[in-house]
Amino acid sequence: MVSFPEPTYASDASRARTAARHPSIAVDAAGLVVSVSGEAGVLLPAAHPGARFADVAPDWLVRAHEDRATPGGDAFPQPARGRIGDRGVDAFPGRTAQGALLWWLADDAEVSSLRAQLDSERQRSRLLQEISGELLASLNVDRCMEVTARLAAQHLADAVAIVGVSGGRSRAVTWCVTGGGAVQERVAVNPEEMPGLPEALLGFPPVPSRWIDPLQVPAWVVPEEFGAADRIGSVVVVPLPGHGLPAGAVVLLRRSREAAFTEAEEAFARLFAARAGAALSAARVYAEQTRITGVLMRDLLPPEIERVQGIDFSGRYRAATASERIGGDFYDVYPAQAAQAAQAAQAAQAAQAAHEAQEGGPPDETAETFAVLGDVAGKGLEAAVLTGKIRNTVEALLPFAADHERLLTLLNNALLSSHHTRFATLALVSARRDGRLVRLRVTSAGHPPPLIVRMDGRVEAADTKGTLIGALPRISVRTASVELAPGETCLLYTDGIAEARGGPLGDTMFGERRLSQVLAECAGLPAEAVTERVQMLASQWVGDGKHDDMALLAVAAPRNAHLTAVDGHTRGRFTA
Repeated sequence: MVSFPEPTYASDASRARTAARHPSIAVDAAGLVVSVSGEAGVLLPAAHPGARFADVAPDWLVRAHEDRATPGGDAFPQPARGRIGDRGVDAFPGRTAQGALLWWLADDAEVSSLRAQLDSERQRSRLLQEISGELLASLNVDRCMEVTARLAAQHLADAVAIVGVSGGRSRAVTWCVTGGGAVQERVAVNPEEMPGLPEALLGFPPVPSRWIDPLQVPAWVVPEEFGAADRIGSVVVVPLPGHGLPAGAVVLLRRSREAAFTEAEEAFARLFAARAGAALSAARVYAEQTRITGVLMRDLLPPEIERVQGIDFSGRYRAATASERIGGDFYDVYPAQAAQAAQAAQAAQAAQAAHEAQEGGPPDETAETFAVLGDVAGKGLEAAVLTGKIRNTVEALLPFAADHERLLTLLNNALLSSHHTRFATLALVSARRDGRLVRLRVTSAGHPPPLIVRMDGRVEAADTKGTLIGALPRISVRTASVELAPGETCLLYTDGIAEARGGPLGDTMFGERRLSQVLAECAGLPAEAVTERVQMLASQWVGDGKHDDMALLAVAAPRNAHLTAVDGHTRGRFTA
């Protein structure tokens, strides 16, 4: 525990009264005494206004005065030291408002006191720097409270209780005893039981320790390790100021055999609390931002999509940079809606079909599962904003999913009417089971055409093309029909795969030809294995080089599938 002497503070406004507080003697340019303070008169009894300084001062002080009285002699004023009688004296030079040379005289006892105060202030500063560094080392709220409690028990008191802000019906309370570890619990406490605590939690100035009766400290404030046999001698309650709102309060306890808190120690406790409160406040802001980000990102994380209505799906994504989790590439998979029926009877039939599928009945082979993969121009947060708009718009347009051209037209109109100037490319797939086959309707809107991997290793590009979205007032698209036999796969990919630059020299594109060769080697593999291999090889090709967002979505007809193992309700969704 650190104990500091009472500090002495000075200001510019008090400089005129310095001579009255300390022995001083002023000497003009002619070497005549101008003024003598009472204490200086005790040290130099012969000094009086009008006397020659050389006649009334000791030789060491006269020589120091002559050195500093010469032109330029006071450029670096240094104190002089000597003896007056049996007392060691330090003489500090200065100037009066009239230009006379002023000497403040301080004996050994006073100099020792001033040096002790200076050392104390230096110790405070070093300690506060160390405390600030340790408090700011973590942005975890619980960890920050534990560090605050431990440091306070180490430097300020015998025991500490940190009371956090309210969180419903309970508060986080952290206890620590000098030399022990911090203990934290969330407990239902009544701050009104502790004198001064309600005001401190509101950020009001602390109640002086002499006004707090140690006998009124409730049991929940005192750590168990403090010991029942040790009576509390003194208590200090200090608020933890935060950024705009209080960050809690700290209760400092000393045993009865220890000295009471001095004003200097209470002042240091407030300085400590200011730094601890700032650190706790920063940790809480970070925690709240992390929570908000987690809520907003919840629907953007990779989904677990394996099989929908008897069709295998697999998606993968790699961001443009390792620090980014979102970007301009995305994919979504929407389970079949029983032919998108709007009539009540058909809707009831769809619900019954979904129920049978969940209970192990056969899937509805007339329904189509809708999937989309898209690429917004650019990357990073700005591209992700438009990505979110497109995803939400596509979801709202699901009743038109059976008509790809109409859905894309409505989406194009929505983007043109927004303030965004970016455009996007998309690939749409409507998939349904037909016995062991999977029939697809595939539409590309400014996007690379999907690639079909046949069982014999042939790789075909779907015969589809169209206008990109969000750039022109009118679009035109062509939809292709694709039939997948068991073991065959349709791969949708963004240009981040084909245009990835790497290789031996780092400047060669991965290219569609190399992509087709990789897919040929994947003939007969499950959808999950196809996307994993393509992403792995493209990532190896890029290495540590720069690249765009990469997204893959594979649709496959299972080779050996039990069609009863179908989830007709799960919706896979992922945005990059």
